[in-house]
Amino acid sequence: MQRLGRALHISPSRNIIIKIENIPRIGETVVDENLRHVGKIFDILGPVSSPYAAVKPTIREPEKLTSKMLYALPSKRRKEKIE
Repeated sequence: MQRLGRALHISPSRNIIIKIENIPRIGETVVDENLRHVGKIFDILGPVSSPYAAVKPTIREPEKLTSKMLYALPSKRRKEKIE
C-alpha cells in the first residue's frame, strides 16, 4: 500500500481529484484509511512538479472523502512467460 495523497474536491464529472505525493500507475485501486475501495486511477494531470490524479469513484458519495488521505494498492500484473 502506498500513500497517494489528499482528496481535494469532486470534479463536475463526479471524479475525485487528489493532490498526489507519490506518482501511481493508471489503473491502480484507490482505498481509504480503512482499506475500503474508493475507485481506480484513470488520469494523472497537472505539472510534473505538483501532479494530481483523477479517480473514477466506485462509491455512492465521493464527497465524503474530501480532505481525507487516500492510498493506492499496486496492481498485480501477471508476467508473461516467454519460451
